[in-house]
Amino acid sequence: MNTVPDTGRAGAATPLDFDRFRLRKFMQDIAAEGEVEVIEQKTDLADVAAIIANTTKAVWFKKVGPEEQELVASVAGWRSRLAKAFGVSERQLLGELMRRLDTKHPVVEVTRAQAPCQQVVQTGDDVDVTSLPVHLQHGLDGAPYISSAIDFSIDPKTGWTNVGLRRLMLRSRTETGVDLNAPSDLRVIYMEAAAAGKPVPVAYVIGSHPVDMIAATMSIAVDELSLMASLRDAPMPVVKCITNDLRVPADAEYVIEGWLDPHGYVEPEGPYGEYMGYYGGLKKNPVFHVTAITRRSDALFQTISISGKHLARTDTSQLENLRTELNVWRALKLAVREPLAVYAPVAAAGAQNVRVQLRQRVPGEARSAIMAVLGACGVKNMFVVDPDIDIFNDEEMEWALGTRFQPAKDLIIVDNVRMSPLDPSLDGARTGSKAGYDLTWPFGKGGMDTIIPAAPAYAGKRFASLEAALADGPKYFEDLMAAVGSRDGREIVRELDGLKAKGKAGRDAQGRWTNGA
Repeated sequence: MNTVPDTGRAGAATPLDFDRFRLRKFMQDIAAEGEVEVIEQKTDLADVAAIIANTTKAVWFKKVGPEEQELVASVAGWRSRLAKAFGVSERQLLGELMRRLDTKHPVVEVTRAQAPCQQVVQTGDDVDVTSLPVHLQHGLDGAPYISSAIDFSIDPKTGWTNVGLRRLMLRSRTETGVDLNAPSDLRVIYMEAAAAGKPVPVAYVIGSHPVDMIAATMSIAVDELSLMASLRDAPMPVVKCITNDLRVPADAEYVIEGWLDPHGYVEPEGPYGEYMGYYGGLKKNPVFHVTAITRRSDALFQTISISGKHLARTDTSQLENLRTELNVWRALKLAVREPLAVYAPVAAAGAQNVRVQLRQRVPGEARSAIMAVLGACGVKNMFVVDPDIDIFNDEEMEWALGTRFQPAKDLIIVDNVRMSPLDPSLDGARTGSKAGYDLTWPFGKGGMDTIIPAAPAYAGKRFASLEAALADGPKYFEDLMAAVGSRDGREIVRELDGLKAKGKAGRDAQGRWTNGA
């Protein structure tokens, strides 16, 4: 079965660029903009984790381990870097992602001689994953982990390529552990194959452009090689693996080929620092058997940051953030007329909390938005605000929570629903609670107590005198200053005092000045 939909051949009408989406080129680009901490001196693998944890920049180790290999880290660990990967600003990132999802580009199969990811090939006795620059990421991890692995497999029901983001625990030269406990398409594929006693061929790509990493986090009912091409907004070159029939990005840095053992969840894997910021304990998981390692001749190995207190600077939270925002936006578009903005704070793993700004067109839309998102997405806490609140500004969000929210009537709690199994607040339960916070004004509410004070702008019509301005209609003091061109205001106080004594000035119920008592 042809596993590459709409496949062309290199040398046809569409020219292929094997460097445009190369990780090394992206690192060079962001390094030129000051977003990379370059470590030129030789670095022990034992020191890598601490160096990564103490910077918000991406890190490029030029000589890591005794082999003095190149290693890059935290490439996607800041939203500005993801935005640069898409060629847009941070605020434009979600819109650009949605635009690209609606585009189609071909997946083009190239020969092994053309594929940079197969410039160096190790098979048989030459296979050794322990020769790769894999470091211990967290103090209690069960072993060093390959954390940036994008997996490629085939769904036998559709023939489509499935793509995901996985971690691999080093076990031996030719074996790794793999986490297949969390819900995923690969887990379903594996469990069905294991039940029939069949191995599952898998290829893991290490060293990927951030656009490809974002594609790997998504679950959309298409051949996900085509999804990667769409997010690249360009033709996608792929090549057939050396020891199986899977197709992988031909411009990758490393590819690890092999198969998942059909014996099932039999080997201990973990503990490991999970993306929620806490440890996941020891689990039973399948074993991955390595049959080949291929790479570029000057390949960059990659690790991603995952856990700890500072989730806002981890690759996983940034990637989860964008996926969550996309899913929330899609749910909102089905539920309300005018959603304006979505933000999933990365400090909460990019998936637990979400903020939504919308303009209510009919009563109840804020609650409709809450119910739609809590039901359709993995979000735990949702906050909805009016257009005058900037959801990207923590100060404004705290202000809205403190001044526009009454828990007895504005809090929506949904209990006994599916949650992320990695949320430690579940305390072992399989279901939990979600909450919606309606921080909007009641529909149609107006009045002085909803107007936000701001510095006077002194805009408005000019008049020959204060009396003429009052005769034109009620005005706030700011309007009176603008009406006569006052740059002081105190002289208007004195004149109004005189007009009041004559019965020619007064106040209305809104506090505006009028031409009568």
